[in-house]
Amino acid sequence: MGTQIQSRPTAVEGFGSPVGVNNFSIIAATVNGSGSQTANSAILRALFKMGITVTGKNLFPSNIQGLPTWYITRLSSEGYIGRRETADILVAMNRATADEDIRKVPVGGVVIYPTEWKLQETRTDVTYYGLPVQQLAKASGAGAKMLSYVANMAYVGALVYLLGIDEQEIDNALMYHFNNKRKAVDLNLGVVRAAIQYCQENLPKDPNSPFRVERVAGGENKVLIEGNTAGALGTCFGGFSFAAWYPITPSTSLIDALGEYAKELRVDPDGTHNYAIVQAEDEIAAIGMITGAGWAGARAMTSTSGPGISLMTEYAGLAYFTEIPIVVWDIMRMGPSTGLPTRVSQGDVLPVYYLGHGDTRQIVLLPGSMQECFDFGWQSLDLAERLQTPVFVLSDLDLGMNIWMTDQFQYPDQPLDRGKVLTAAQLDEAKGFNRYEDVDGDGIGYRSIPGTPSKYAAYFTRGSGHNKYAQYTERSEEWEANLDRLHLKHEHARTIVPAPVLDEVAGAEVGIIAYGSTDQGMAEARAFLSQRGVKTSYLRIRALPTTEGIHEFIRKYPRLYVVENNYDGQMRKILQTEVPERAKDLVQVAKCDGMPLSAEWIAASILKGEQH
Repeated sequence: MGTQIQSRPTAVEGFGSPVGVNNFSIIAATVNGSGSQTANSAILRALFKMGITVTGKNLFPSNIQGLPTWYITRLSSEGYIGRRETADILVAMNRATADEDIRKVPVGGVVIYPTEWKLQETRTDVTYYGLPVQQLAKASGAGAKMLSYVANMAYVGALVYLLGIDEQEIDNALMYHFNNKRKAVDLNLGVVRAAIQYCQENLPKDPNSPFRVERVAGGENKVLIEGNTAGALGTCFGGFSFAAWYPITPSTSLIDALGEYAKELRVDPDGTHNYAIVQAEDEIAAIGMITGAGWAGARAMTSTSGPGISLMTEYAGLAYFTEIPIVVWDIMRMGPSTGLPTRVSQGDVLPVYYLGHGDTRQIVLLPGSMQECFDFGWQSLDLAERLQTPVFVLSDLDLGMNIWMTDQFQYPDQPLDRGKVLTAAQLDEAKGFNRYEDVDGDGIGYRSIPGTPSKYAAYFTRGSGHNKYAQYTERSEEWEANLDRLHLKHEHARTIVPAPVLDEVAGAEVGIIAYGSTDQGMAEARAFLSQRGVKTSYLRIRALPTTEGIHEFIRKYPRLYVVENNYDGQMRKILQTEVPERAKDLVQVAKCDGMPLSAEWIAASILKGEQH
């Protein structure tokens, strides 16, 4: 139903602002496991500390060592953070990919490479800078085992020289990276300084080069963080008390960060840690453990990715039907099957929304920024207990494992929401309760926590048919009554899940709908579309089920584009069922190549749709 736009990257004439001060991209092409992370993080942090809007994307293979990896650093004087299709400066440190990498450098760009390669400088429309990388590394005094790791610091020195990066900020960034271990810092900094000196003596700078940086005021209250780390921090502030997990890329770092933060933040006044984190034998065991913990009254969560979600299906249905609060973070990656485990996709939206057996619809949160990764860390726990149901937070590899600038987080502005939990006093006064009875008209029953000191607290928890008294039943009318109540609860959820973010433009006839990490390139794409005479209003979905605000947006605009990073247009399919009268008008703008969507591709796709 409806139109589909599913195309290769499309170049758009005149797209993007001109290259200039604090406005260009760098790509470092290296070998996985060679220590390039230290070099790239030093550059990124130094630029960040200079107040420049900067983002870093790590494109790495799924092996441990040896295959090509690329790190893209984007600087934007206009505050844009989406991926660019090309990079202006290439650091070519991988001989296996050098020829192809060099071909992709735009006209007027820069190529930095090791002189040991004796590279033929075949292009006349780019500037080459050769560095004696191995010589500089050996001069540092590093042992044989460390040479390949410190060698990458040579290109850090070259970029300091060519771009005007503050050398002191590189020193500070290395101190941060090595946890103030001066010996390790000096070893790496020695190569940086040797490279700077070599460049000064042998590589004259073009005074007219557009590639340079300048310090900018106003970034004092910003932080650099990954989405998985932000989510872990928010989960700690949300009072989690139990987590179970099984390692899987790209979600492992969320639990790693959770464990580190919990050591400091989840501590009782007497110094006792008030949480447990368990590595399970597989994903089935992990969700089984948190389901048991949620039933027992713990604020329980796990993290996984697409293959883990598949294994969790049966327990997700059990928790949904028995109405046990749990939180599952799904850091989405490329499928099907193992797919590309270190590449990004939004491929789990449709299966997670309907995850389970029979008529199941889950609560899904869709963070689109570091602030929302943090906020949804604690809000997901609140929603799970308020609605007595699983809550799935669908982040992805781009948000979760890449580094982003954000404002400093604020402590949650409201107390924990435990939902409809009955105390012993309430139970004794009422002389009992019906676990699955809707008393308040929102589809949510009251519950007791096991161990509550009241003889009226007990009830049966079962995944088979049950009535409002929690008694086993196969009566058709009781079964249907229970499903009606669960449907009512889902409808109630529409009123309390995070509302969409809306930016409407007067006179616009085009509505763009997106979610999650697709938001990163949207501001830049819309600015360009506006220059081409296409006014757009924009709605970013932050949760499922959809809210009335989403329905109103879809009914309002004559032309609608749903932008997402998957092949089948999964959100579009959901929206077609939610607002069926506009199903044919929802145009699918979907792409799935393992890369974050670029602003240029988004703009080109919508222009293509408008031309038709």
